[in-house]
Amino acid sequence: MVIENTSARKRWGLPNLTPSQILVIGFAVLIFLGAALLTLPAAVADGQSIRFLDALFTSTSATCVTGLIVFDTGTKFSLFGQIVIITLIQIGGLGFMTFSTLIALIIRKKIGLRARVVMQEAFNLFTPSGVVRLAVKILLITAFFEVSGAIILSWRFAQYLPLGTAIYYGIFHSISAFCNAGFDLLGRIFGPFASIVPLNQDFFITMTVSVLVIFGGLGFPVIANVMASWGKKRERLVLHSRLVITMTVLLLVIGTLLVWAIEYANPETLGPLPGWAKVTNAFFHSMTTRTAGYNSVNIGAMHQATLFISTALMFIGASPCSTGGGVKTSTLGVLLASVVSIIKGKRDTEIFRRRIATDAVFKAIAVIFMALSVVLLVTLVLSITEAAPFLNLLFEAMSAFGTVGLTTGITPTR
Repeated sequence: MVIENTSARKRWGLPNLTPSQILVIGFAVLIFLGAALLTLPAAVADGQSIRFLDALFTSTSATCVTGLIVFDTGTKFSLFGQIVIITLIQIGGLGFMTFSTLIALIIRKKIGLRARVVMQEAFNLFTPSGVVRLAVKILLITAFFEVSGAIILSWRFAQYLPLGTAIYYGIFHSISAFCNAGFDLLGRIFGPFASIVPLNQDFFITMTVSVLVIFGGLGFPVIANVMASWGKKRERLVLHSRLVITMTVLLLVIGTLLVWAIEYANPETLGPLPGWAKVTNAFFHSMTTRTAGYNSVNIGAMHQATLFISTALMFIGASPCSTGGGVKTSTLGVLLASVVSIIKGKRDTEIFRRRIATDAVFKAIAVIFMALSVVLLVTLVLSITEAAPFLNLLFEAMSAFGTVGLTTGITPTR
């Protein structure tokens, strides 16, 4: 929780921290605490401690809902270790300030102004007014989707596992999917690093995971706005919600069609699957590249064109105030709208007949330019230090940047 009393802060020798600094320190503490717990012998299935560096990598990946791993989660970690990982995913996906709000509400502790200001920074809002109400909405939305997903997934996993284990697997994968983390325990059933591949013809599992990932990536304000538009008051969808939903649908449709067309006859990916499964797995891949991290086909066996398309989708990512990463769908939407306006010879950028501020356009350009520069720089360094194809290295770098967790198989594993 945020320390608010000035005299208490001075007594403990704590500096006056800005909201942004508190967020960074909070996540750093969470990551190192998770790493410390994962180094314990009790966290590992065989009782042998893992290196702190590997534990730190796993903890960072879980907290930042990235999904990149050096160990297979299902076979390497014990029940305790898996619970640590899924707890980090849940806190990281919600944001530790939202989680702090939950604890404060449970113990009936008043949330002070400084905590509200930090929450304002975390939610990227202009004012601290209403942040607690938003946090409660986020918690309720999360509970609804994760519980619903857990029920369906538990039912399907019961086809392969004892009921108690199936329920645990359902809860774990529902949280991981909604938080766009991509961690899975299926290696214990189908072999290490299996992901969803052995279940790619189970319609209910692939589609349930897809729905959880998509709604987790839409952003909590958009989901709340959509729910309000269906309520008694029939609130109108705001511009942000309309833009996010439009871009999400377009990216899913275009991505699905491209993956289906390119991989249709590939004997190592979609080729052996029946017609309906080709479509659902093309859709799943289009969805998962937007920060989920699950894979239903062998990524390393995909066509180079598919890897390039996947890299672009990972760069775009999810939507603002969601559990996903990337430069965000709204950023791409603003940039595309500005390009269309320039082509039409218009001075102002418009989306759905609404004028977009010039500052917003410049911000979108700056975000995309800076993000692309960082990814390309990292890829350049990797191309010098690693013996792998450039596109594969770009894919891995973009996967890490977009907190996706997909890999072509060149990430070292243990």
